[in-house]
Amino acid sequence: MPRIAILETGAPPSDLSPEHGRYPQMFTRLLGEGFDIRSIDVRHSAPPDPEAFDGVIITGSPAGVYDGEPWIGRLLDWIASAKGRTRMVGICFGHQAMAQALGGRVEKSDRGWGVGLHRYRVEQSEPWMQPPLTTIAIPVSHQDQVVERPAGARVILSSDFTPFAGLAWDDAAVSLQGHPEFTPAFAAALAEGRRDRIGADRVDPALESLKAANDRDVVGEWLRTFLKG
Repeated sequence: MPRIAILETGAPPSDLSPEHGRYPQMFTRLLGEGFDIRSIDVRHSAPPDPEAFDGVIITGSPAGVYDGEPWIGRLLDWIASAKGRTRMVGICFGHQAMAQALGGRVEKSDRGWGVGLHRYRVEQSEPWMQPPLTTIAIPVSHQDQVVERPAGARVILSSDFTPFAGLAWDDAAVSLQGHPEFTPAFAAALAEGRRDRIGADRVDPALESLKAANDRDVVGEWLRTFLKG
């Protein structure tokens, strides 16, 4: 059974956690059975020995990779040293942290908040992306974006709003800007709770978009296959 470490870099709003769980619980539900999962809050604990796990998932966070917090610097250094020593998945902040640590650049986007259900083009299909799709729709919630692709990274997902929405390095590292672990209900509650920050002009269409069909199950299967090697 693959041993997976979930590196927790943030937490949902406290009023949403009782119903929806924390990020490790969301990923555990997304991946399903067949994994031995341990969660490590890297804001307060050192990242693990990468070779002690078959794979790691770096979660989302309200932090920005450029914030200068000591734990962020430790995580970026860890990503650079751990690449190739374990299978690595980055989601949202994790996607941005991997890009930043491996030679790319992340900024607060002048395109503003990405919220709701976003659809991405599959620019390059990887062997673990089974069943294959030409586009995927998954929930998102972000202001920051990868604005420079790291050297050696392949773009696997993109959209006009998020050109570097999915990246892959070699055959053991992948990152996604979207949140396949978010249920539509959680994504809607998160957006509604940030209405004053995001603005009704984005939140209202986002809530409507989340009523449409999504591809969370397919992306979950992709990540299962990737983490199992």
